[in-house]
Amino acid sequence: MARSALLNVMVQAALKAGRRLSRDFGELENLQVSRKGPGDFVSSADLQAEQTIKEELQKARPNFGFLMEEGGEHEGADKSHRWIIDPLDGTTNFLHGIPMFAISIALEHEGRIVAGIIYNPATDDLFTAERGRGAFYNDRRMRVAARDDFHDCVIATGVPHLGRGRHKPYLDQLETIMADVSGLRSTGSAALDMAYVATGRFDGYWEEFLYPWDVAAGILLVREAGGFVTDINGGDDMFKSGSVIAANEAIRRHIQHGLKKAQNK
Repeated sequence: MARSALLNVMVQAALKAGRRLSRDFGELENLQVSRKGPGDFVSSADLQAEQTIKEELQKARPNFGFLMEEGGEHEGADKSHRWIIDPLDGTTNFLHGIPMFAISIALEHEGRIVAGIIYNPATDDLFTAERGRGAFYNDRRMRVAARDDFHDCVIATGVPHLGRGRHKPYLDQLETIMADVSGLRSTGSAALDMAYVATGRFDGYWEEFLYPWDVAAGILLVREAGGFVTDINGGDDMFKSGSVIAANEAIRRHIQHGLKKAQNK
């Protein structure tokens, strides 16, 4: 596939940060780790990866702004462009030696995501997309799964943990959805869940209490792979609502119906 100059910059930034994450992953006992909140950790690996990505992107586009998980928001001279970065989505997995984590980088232009990448350094899986140019997994075009029978589907979800989310309403959602599908999965990384929907490994995905950096790149990946992404009420402002459903349109409707049914329990 032919990548644009901007997408190449994003890929190179992710690969450079990923090399450091891979080294840190092999030496977990030496990492410095602090707690941001209950069940929410940040490591020196997160911070170093974010700094590497920021430096690489600034070299190419010094005027663009940033929205970063660890570093917060920084407005650029060019107010129409903003990088949205999660340097290590799946930190808990990373710290437990589970190779399910990812770097997520998206480029927003005037409120629209125009490019996105998700990269897992542990498996060397690279998912990329540009608006109007399709989505790719290691340079092979991706398509969302075409299944329309909900009973045959494997659906991904993010499980709320200590200090995050509402556990009882989630258990109602889980009970409702699990009764109608072939299987449920949770990788522990919202970015990978969405990338796996885009490449057809999962038939759909839902989660609440998310941040823009969790889903920005994944939204574009799924849409460019022929899928649909909304919030759990069918709206289009996932950043504001903090919720997401991703799937082909038939399965997205099934998930949304199930979540509404759970709300009425």
